[in-house]
Order: sequence, then structure tokens, then C-alpha cells
Amino acid sequence: MSFNSQIQAVAYCRTPYKQKFGIPRQPGLVSAARGFVELAPPFNQIDAVRGLEQYSHLWLLFCFHENLAAGWKTTVRPPRLGGNEKLGVFATRSTFRPNGIGQSVVKLHAVQTNNGKVSLEISGMDLLDGTPIIDIKPYIPFSDSIENAQGGIAQEAPVLANVYFNEQAQIQLATYQQNPAYPRLQELIEGVLAQDPRPAYKKAKADPKLYQVALYDLDILWIVTGAGIEVIELRASTISQKLASQAHD
Repeated sequence: MSFNSQIQAVAYCRTPYKQKFGIPRQPGLVSAARGFVELAPPFNQIDAVRGLEQYSHLWLLFCFHENLAAGWKTTVRPPRLGGNEKLGVFATRSTFRPNGIGQSVVKLHAVQTNNGKVSLEISGMDLLDGTPIIDIKPYIPFSDSIENAQGGIAQEAPVLANVYFNEQAQIQLATYQQNPAYPRLQELIEGVLAQDPRPAYKKAKADPKLYQVALYDLDILWIVTGAGIEVIELRASTISQKLASQAHD
């Protein structure tokens, strides 16, 4: 038997996450992350989402679009196992998959129309900004939530790191939080960094490196200390500037 089909994006997701590094490894871990699913033509019709507002959560099927060129392998090294052990690709949620398809459950806040454009306001996503959405389905609690399900290597939620801001970062944070373009900024930063986005092998040893995560159009600079993760600076993002430059080329 053989099967071949073409899939097109029905929507694109707009999120605070401008780079793959720092994105939560599962949905729902950072509830402060707010964004939109913007329907694309010819699906940009309010009738296509008629009745969707009665659901509190949605399944988003999407494409790992930035990983497709890298292909896939039969085995991967899950971060949960410290990057030291291999599992089959179908026994993990690796982003390097044969068809590059992922799925995430997100919270739905509103169905909106603005100047003829239909969008869904969501939160709790784990998606890169600009991710193509290939399908949208309502989350059905009685069937989608399975009591006593076994989660294998990911049975328990990750242990969270302590996140704190130095004096300079506190001042910068207070300024940026006055801008409505950065909703729940402190909660977002704390939620993202508490997951400790570093590679697994870095977490068992001293790590003097300065790290950066791009959220919205800001770079969040941080280091790891004995007390946890210290945010040392918030500044205009060089990554966002680069992406904007590429869009105009």
C-alpha cells in the first residue's frame, strides 16, 4: 500500500516565542504565554469556526516547519533522559519526525474578527511564532482526558527552577510592563525560565555561560547561579531585528 497527500496551512500561529530555544517542551506549562491563531485564505471565514467558542480548549495540529530540511532519524535522545539514552522517534515527541507534524492543546479565550480577518486568541502554546497550523479541533474532556494514563518517561511534570531578577532587570521589567504589547511579561519570563531551557547535559555541572531568550521583541539575558536562574537584563531583541530585516529583503 502507498499513500501520498499534500497538506496546506489553514492558519498561522502568532506567539511571543521568536526562537526555538526557550520554547516550553510541552503545551500548558506557561499559561502566561498569549497569542493568536490567524486563519489563512481560503479558510479565513467566520463560518469555518462557527460554534468554536463553546469549547475552552483546542487541539492544534501543526508543522515543525524549521526542522523539515534536517530530516529525521529512527532514534532520538530525549531531554528527559539527559540526552544520554536513545528512544524510537515514535516513542517521543521529538520535533524531527518523518512528516514533521506536531500537536498541542491550548486554551481558547476568544474568537475574533478584525477587518475581515478571523483569529483565535489562545494561551499556553508551545509554538514558535509563525508556525503553520494544519488543522484545528475542539478538545473533548470526556474522551481526550484519560484517567490513570501512563506517561512513560514523562509521567511527572518537570521540576521548576527558581527565577529572580537583579536590580537592573527589575527596573527594566517595570518599564516594559507598562507597555500593553508585553502582557503578563514577568509571568511569561518566569514561566519560560523556570523550565530551564538549557540542554540536559548542561544541568549537571557548573555553567558560567550567559544565555539569551527572545520573547516578543525583547532579549532576556540570564545566568545560572547557586540560587537558581538570575535575569540580568531585558533589552530590544537583536533576533527580532534580524527577522524584520529578512522580511524586507
